[in-house]
Amino acid sequence: MNTLRPCTKVYLALTALTALTYAIGEAGLGGLTVALATLGLALVKGQLVGDWFMGLRGLQGPWRWVILIWLTVPGALIAGAFYLTPGG
Repeated sequence: MNTLRPCTKVYLALTALTALTYAIGEAGLGGLTVALATLGLALVKGQLVGDWFMGLRGLQGPWRWVILIWLTVPGALIAGAFYLTPGG
């Protein structure tokens, strides 16, 4: 039986999400909705990296949320900048 290890599945998911982000950029899509979706993808990818490849998945307390906070603060600032620009 040839099953993939969980970390391999996460790696493949990260690769697929990266390909999706690249495709969005190459398609020339824009606007607030697309920007927020792309930031959301970055948040998911960052959380996967933190959980599976940095070993934060099994931690309790504030250390578990470090990556989420680290990605949410700049993401919220970028989203605010998109929202405040004319035509955003």
